[in-house]
Amino acid sequence: MDYKKTTADLTTTTRDLRDLDGKTGNLYESIAIISKRANQISSEMKEELTGKLAEFASHTDNLEEIFENREQIEISKYYERLPKPSLIAINEFMGDKIYFRNPQVDTQK
Repeated sequence: MDYKKTTADLTTTTRDLRDLDGKTGNLYESIAIISKRANQISSEMKEELTGKLAEFASHTDNLEEIFENREQIEISKYYERLPKPSLIAINEFMGDKIYFRNPQVDTQK
């Protein structure tokens, strides 16, 4: 996923609960879907960040090199400025960009 192009809010905003439960008919089911997607996004972001920081890893670093590695600091700051995974997940849910299904409801039809 490209996190640079997301239109998610950078800060927490107040949401109307009726908007959240409108898609599933159940507020708790909506929150569970958003939560699972936020966990997926978080693990993707962490894996990507770890991969980028691993490029700078050296087993022979001395103490001065650890504190002066500006590239690592800039990469970390970039990821800190991105919207939080929960905000991205809410944005995706509200924009109908998340596919979800409930097997219990599907079998009853």
